Amino acid sequence: MEFDVMIIGSGPGGYVAAVRSSQLGFSTAIVERENLGGICLNWGCIPTKALLKSAQVFNYMKHSADYGIRLEGAVEPDMNAIVDRSRTVAANMGKGVQYLMQKNNVTVIEGEARLNSDKSVAVVLKDGTEHVYNAKHIILATGARSRNLPNMPQDGKKIIGYRQAMTLRERPESMVVVGSGAIGSEFAHFYQSIGTKVTLVEYMPNIVPNEDEEVSSTLQRCFKKNGMKVLTSTSVESVDTTADKCVVKLNGKKGEQTIECDVVLSAVGVSTNIENIGLEEAGVAMEKGKVVVDDFYRTNVEGIYAIGDIVHGPALAHVASREAIVCVEAIKGMAVEKIDYSNIPGCTYTTPEVASVGLTQAKAEAAGFQVRVGKFMYMASGKAAASGNRDGFVKVVIDKDTDRILGCHMIGDNVTEMIEEMVLARQSGIKACELVEAVHPHPTMSEAVMEAVEAAYGKAIHG
Repeated sequence: MEFDVMIIGSGPGGYVAAVRSSQLGFSTAIVERENLGGICLNWGCIPTKALLKSAQVFNYMKHSADYGIRLEGAVEPDMNAIVDRSRTVAANMGKGVQYLMQKNNVTVIEGEARLNSDKSVAVVLKDGTEHVYNAKHIILATGARSRNLPNMPQDGKKIIGYRQAMTLRERPESMVVVGSGAIGSEFAHFYQSIGTKVTLVEYMPNIVPNEDEEVSSTLQRCFKKNGMKVLTSTSVESVDTTADKCVVKLNGKKGEQTIECDVVLSAVGVSTNIENIGLEEAGVAMEKGKVVVDDFYRTNVEGIYAIGDIVHGPALAHVASREAIVCVEAIKGMAVEKIDYSNIPGCTYTTPEVASVGLTQAKAEAAGFQVRVGKFMYMASGKAAASGNRDGFVKVVIDKDTDRILGCHMIGDNVTEMIEEMVLARQSGIKACELVEAVHPHPTMSEAVMEAVEAAYGKAIHG
């Protein structure tokens, strides 16, 4: 069987590529070895947000008296019900992708795919039989998995990755989370919120180390206020799982120390799924564990493309989706702009939330920019005060010479919904001073963006 376009992997890169390909008139097939929607819909972005929503509701119930609501008796989390809800949300989203495939006449092939040297695709189906397919264009979108470190190999029971962390049926009394990027911080926040004693370990000097230092320190302070132990500039030397408890040996600012816990969650990044898919046989070039592509995701082999986590760039679902559209539209011969990777928003869904785009103040100054910096604290926001969540701020970094927005860094309620205003402003070349003239609705959290820009120009009203 032959197709115009064949996609291997059905995550937010793969399934978006399939839909857009079909929309443009290509006969399209997609190969998935597990579940439609890939890691993001089934084991990543979506089910984790369901867990975090349960944690948020639980926290509101614990503090209901602060909102004038009296609850009788103890409020307890039900791990089985929380996990079941998360899995149901994921399953429903997977059915949504299945519907999209049917609606767009995309052929779904369930099995394990591998490139052959002649650029055909061999798929071992779930019944064990092998079928060979041909396609004019093959898009690799195989994604990534939890990274396994030799000093703490995951066994799925005592040392776990994000998949097991999503489906624990009993709440651990204690947990060490290693790595404080988005995955580590979100799980640390979730388990701490439902009553687990969490220690968050980060090798770098700051948690969420890619964020602005003030954002990092604010999130760390909020974590500690909620009872979490946070250790920065700390490495894990070893984990002993032979006894009932995990014995974690650490080396940090105060030298060596040992922590006992029920479970260790390894959240130190991801490894790309590039093994055993025939890259070497097909002659596809790789570098440092990633597939080498050009601005339109063409590999060195004509007719083979790669997108998402397996190529260089941020390993984010929304990046993979945009890469998919650029890739397919370029295949069609459409005039398409390459992605500006300096304008990709990043979000962490803790409480408070974290969102950012562009340069931090430190990076902007290191790059030689003369900057204006404006900051608006959530404690001055009427909407934040009404919500009961006054931790956080919005910080903007502006080029003094051009009024161009160099970066924006947010921490607080709803900031993951607010960051797109700054992404669009940067993409459209809107000057920071113009944002002040755009009337923002009151009372909203989004007013903080306008107020931060006002502060940068010395026009702050409420700050």
